Amino acid sequence: METTLHRQLKSVYCDDTDQHEVVVDGYRIDAIAGGQLIEIQQAGLAAIRTKIRTLVKSHDVTVVKPLVARKVLVKRAHKGGKVQSRRTSPKHATFFDLFDELVNFVSVFPHRRLSLHVLLTEQEEHRVVTGKRRRRDKGYRVEDRRLVGIVDRMELKSRSDLQALLPKNLPQPFSTADIAKHAGVPRWLAQKAAYCLRKTETAKLVGKNGNTLLYEWKQPSKRAA
Repeated sequence: METTLHRQLKSVYCDDTDQHEVVVDGYRIDAIAGGQLIEIQQAGLAAIRTKIRTLVKSHDVTVVKPLVARKVLVKRAHKGGKVQSRRTSPKHATFFDLFDELVNFVSVFPHRRLSLHVLLTEQEEHRVVTGKRRRRDKGYRVEDRRLVGIVDRMELKSRSDLQALLPKNLPQPFSTADIAKHAGVPRWLAQKAAYCLRKTETAKLVGKNGNTLLYEWKQPSKRAA
């Protein structure tokens, strides 16, 4: 079922509802605006990989990826019932968290006809208590997600845009430990970032320091200097 968040983001990119949910080349597209196909993806980017790879052969495509910078959890005893509680989730995303999804999309991005719009959003997640505490039941189900606001946004179209997600003070050569330290992220996420940089030919593997892999920017820029 479509969430309120999804409908809201379609309206952000295209206010003409007649251009929402349009079929193009056998695929249902969220919206078309100014000749640009708009695809909003709340779930993993891997789910639309084949679809986008096909569409960019003959169309300009914008993929919109909302990340949750702040989320308020709203709990009800039943659908449409009175709100029992509201609390802010301790989890929050930054632009760097895009790498967690991009590892499954590097066979498509970058492409000359593809733009990736990353939105840092404030959201409400509405939950209904199920009363169950089974192994695969968290005791609630998510009823809806709603957009409260867009905190920040970034457009990525090229390798240089991808490089801009990395800290300016990254040493050359650098390791995943360097990425983790300078970006202030977990090592596992730094490893995903390094994978994306290598697969998109943004950075190249240049050797090892013991068992640690070392990378350098493939095409040096002012940020990498």
